[in-house]
Amino acid sequence: MVNQWASWCGPCRYEFPFFATLARRYEGEVAFLGVNSQDSREPALKFLKRQPVPFPHFVDPDGKIARTFRGGRSFPTTAFYSADGKLSYTHVGGYPNQAALDADIKKYALDG
Repeated sequence: MVNQWASWCGPCRYEFPFFATLARRYEGEVAFLGVNSQDSREPALKFLKRQPVPFPHFVDPDGKIARTFRGGRSFPTTAFYSADGKLSYTHVGGYPNQAALDADIKKYALDG
């Protein structure tokens, strides 16, 4: 699962705790990856310090990485991949709550 985010993005900041909790819950079952797109380095690092998550992040200054999973146009964007590496679903926009993200993880990352 890949999540495109930026420190300046309100919906990204809102849903980040959901990713932190669920990444811990699904450790060893689902791989989580962050893509910090179209953001400045210092604000992004400060944000990660305030909102730590247990998964790595790529820096994507121009959105090129995000576009590989249909991101880059809307923040946040979350992409789900099957075990064989195929893009199975892209969720555009923020998750309203942790349960909605969890449902997509179950449907597209664990069952997909």
